[in-house]
Amino acid sequence: MNYIFIDSKDKREMVGLVENDRLVEFYIEEKRNKKIFGNIYRARVDKVVSGIDAAFIDIGRERNAYLHVNQVRSGDMNSRAVKDKIGDLLKEGQEIIVQVTKEEVGEKGAKLTNHIELKGRYIVLTPYSKTISISKKIDKKERDRLLSYSKEFVKDDIGFIIRTAAKGIEIEKIRDEYNILFERYKKIERERNFLPCPKLIYSEGDIGYQIIRDLFNEDIEKIKVNRESYYEDLLIMEESHPFKFSHKLVLDKDFSISLDQKLSREIRNSLIRKVELKSGAYLIVDQLEALSVIDVNSGKFTKTNSLRDTVIKTNIEAALEIARQIRLRDIGGIILVDFIDMKNKEDEDRLLAILKKELARDRNKTRLVDITGLGLVELVRRKRRKSSISKYYSICPKCEGLGKIFIDI
Repeated sequence: MNYIFIDSKDKREMVGLVENDRLVEFYIEEKRNKKIFGNIYRARVDKVVSGIDAAFIDIGRERNAYLHVNQVRSGDMNSRAVKDKIGDLLKEGQEIIVQVTKEEVGEKGAKLTNHIELKGRYIVLTPYSKTISISKKIDKKERDRLLSYSKEFVKDDIGFIIRTAAKGIEIEKIRDEYNILFERYKKIERERNFLPCPKLIYSEGDIGYQIIRDLFNEDIEKIKVNRESYYEDLLIMEESHPFKFSHKLVLDKDFSISLDQKLSREIRNSLIRKVELKSGAYLIVDQLEALSVIDVNSGKFTKTNSLRDTVIKTNIEAALEIARQIRLRDIGGIILVDFIDMKNKEDEDRLLAILKKELARDRNKTRLVDITGLGLVELVRRKRRKSSISKYYSICPKCEGLGKIFIDI
């Protein structure tokens, strides 16, 4: 079964996606500490640092956010001058409109862009670009159909990106969403000159709605919600959007993750280092500040006629689970995977093809970079927010995250 669940409590909301009866995505949002990814602020330049070609921006949070010169508009973003320096574009005390592209992590403030984007179900509005782009996952015939009609409803030369979800969708729905996002942008522009500063002027909504917007499709059998007020809020939200989901919306007041043994077990398993595989093999997952490392071990799996068969079957099983664990744990940044060594190039290519196919299921793009000289598979996944593991653990005051306690000599 495929479904989305929203476990809404007084202090937090827990949202997940289940595919083929297995949890593949899971998010927690504290109501007192809402996510800021995608938020748009009227902000003030606090400090310009020429040495790193960046500025630190006051968006009204405890820590200033970071804005690199590459993320600052200079006229038409399609014709950016390479010679631009941060000091040429921004001055201390200047007020600008910015959008969060990466959540605060540890001691680091949020990352920002000046290239505002407004995300919908079928398109992403790009107000400072005239271009109409389209997802590479859509085949040529469908691309041609969407592009030919899309040019007809563009306003004020404001471009957009057609998302994968638009495949096979009536052009009227895409036009309706364009108009909705266009009006949102105009409202943001009207807020540009109104006090105070800094000020939040746009939020993408809570995590539950974002997941429905991005992941709901015809394969989703139901959207399960346990709080009546949240259920009613979703019905109201649907009225102002071109895609409909209420026919799959189910109010189940008795639903709770804590009472669902299977979901609880899968969430707990996503928080520990060792991941057991059905064959008897296992993974070790270590999430660090700079990168994450996944090690594949054959364990008790030896039920094959040859070493080569054991290695390839273990690695393939591991690849399928690794793709799931990356989504489930929301691991971002550099990821190194140490598969069991393979001597045959054909086996290696087969494994990478399977891994790449599974990673393509992830809405947060993961790029398979290469195999390093040491035989490690190098992946890069966009880091947008803290992983779910950070919600359940705090740094040990004794070892400060080192995992070992120093013995004074």
